[in-house]
Amino acid sequence: MDLGITGAGGNSDAQSDSQISHLALDIGGTLAKLVYFSGNKKLLKNDEVQNSVKASGRSHSILQGKLHFTKFETSKIDDCLAFIKRKQLGSHHPKDLGNDRIVVKATGGGAFKFADLFREKLDFCLDKEDEMDCLVAGANFLLKAVDQEAFTYIGGQKEFVQINQDDLYPFLLVNIGSGVSMIKVDGNGKFERVSGTSLGGGTFWGLGKLLTKCNSFDELLELSHQGNNRVVDMLVGDIYGGIDYSKMGLSSTAIASSFGKTISANKVLENYRTEDLARSLLRMISNNIGQIAYLTALRFGLKRIFFGGFFIRGHAYTMDTISVAVHYWSKGDARAMFLRHEGFLGALGAFLNYNKQGPDNFILMQQVPKHKPESDGTAPEGEDSEYASIDCSVYVD
Repeated sequence: MDLGITGAGGNSDAQSDSQISHLALDIGGTLAKLVYFSGNKKLLKNDEVQNSVKASGRSHSILQGKLHFTKFETSKIDDCLAFIKRKQLGSHHPKDLGNDRIVVKATGGGAFKFADLFREKLDFCLDKEDEMDCLVAGANFLLKAVDQEAFTYIGGQKEFVQINQDDLYPFLLVNIGSGVSMIKVDGNGKFERVSGTSLGGGTFWGLGKLLTKCNSFDELLELSHQGNNRVVDMLVGDIYGGIDYSKMGLSSTAIASSFGKTISANKVLENYRTEDLARSLLRMISNNIGQIAYLTALRFGLKRIFFGGFFIRGHAYTMDTISVAVHYWSKGDARAMFLRHEGFLGALGAFLNYNKQGPDNFILMQQVPKHKPESDGTAPEGEDSEYASIDCSVYVD
């Protein structure tokens, strides 16, 4: 079976109506991300859908289905394994001729760290793909293939961006995972990691867990939504008696020092609301990433900056903070753009890499006509409803 993606967007059908097969993984230090394809059994019986097409000099039939996206905490990798086993993901993958194990594309450090575990528990042979290659391939695919994938977010307003493929490159891809990588992308397979920072999603979660005792990243984000960072952060107005520092263009509400008020306050950790601590921490990390991203873009003369990675998670305050930082430091010349499937760039890139195995293997990726993914607010077990599935067609030998 070869897979060649074509199609339109949507969310998932009932589990009984689909056959789930191919998957790819991106296992990072914080989260394990999965992209998997399910074919629609009902559509297999429809002669209007199962057409014969010509690709790579061979005849194929078209099978319609969906690409799904889901995630697990890496610290709970056993939950990921159980999900794969329960869904029978990878059951139609080819087997390694040397050891008769199922071959699955994977990227990220966890593809190395957990290779033995996947072999022992699932009889999988993880075929490891380069992490940066996959990130860029996933981003390029989404920007070229999926309508209403990229958007801006400022002042609570989300606005989708129309991507001009003739003027897409070069751009800066800022992937915010446990740490942050900043990649200058010049085209398909043409890129360079030009900067980064160790202060990323892992920093937010790690410090947040120590400060608030939260048990999950999502819980920490929810706390930050309810907090007030001004209780913890030292503002310009705190230094200048409540007025702006106009000469330098600094408003009284600008943050002069993250967590700065805790120095002079006669308080200990227990005297602060966990919500306020989480808010200050999120603001600190987001501001820092936004500033470094713009300065990196300025260094290379880049106007387009796309932010991805599961640190963002579609969180309004995070996106707004990054956007304001980019706008402020660029004086409005640059803008931050975000991706709907932000956290799955690596996993999607690994999925696309099945194409490199040749015509006798499963997946033959090709350009997807522009489409708009839509979500009805529901999702099958294990799938994140906020990340709409992508309707697609595949070529079946």
